[in-house]
Amino acid sequence: MSDHAPPIPCNWDGEAFAPVSQRFAKLADKFFIIGEIYAMVVEQPRSGKSHNHQFAWLQDAWMNLPEDIAHLYPSDEHLRKRALIEAGYYHELAVDAGSRAAALRVAAAVPVLNEFALAIIEGPMVLVRTPKSQSMRAMGAKQFYESKAAIMRVIADMLSVTPAELKKNAGSAA
Repeated sequence: MSDHAPPIPCNWDGEAFAPVSQRFAKLADKFFIIGEIYAMVVEQPRSGKSHNHQFAWLQDAWMNLPEDIAHLYPSDEHLRKRALIEAGYYHELAVDAGSRAAALRVAAAVPVLNEFALAIIEGPMVLVRTPKSQSMRAMGAKQFYESKAAIMRVIADMLSVTPAELKKNAGSAA
């Protein structure tokens, strides 16, 4: 996990800033120490000119994840990279651990080595999937646009909305 706190939406009540939900209060507890002084930086709403549309809807989607799965995605980057894997945009390494018990131990170490990797156990085998880079250089334009649409479908399914609704909501937040 990153050493830096992800964005934590807060509400100003006239006297103090407070996280907008229990989910974000837990994140604040994880990253901040009571009594410490922190410099607050206001993140202005996105505009189409200053931020990539993908990252606008991704952050909106991450902030609206259902409480029962939100803990699985500590940041919008974790959500994007897991969606890339779920959509089939990953590199895979197969490790023969020799036994299922050993495979369980190997799989437990994977997040320590790469916080974005997904370990899948199949008998004595561990399949380690890491997300592909979405950079235009790494993917090329065609695959980049295909992957962008694919992760939008994956995340829309997680939120029980359509990809069009994700686009629309990001557009209204821009």
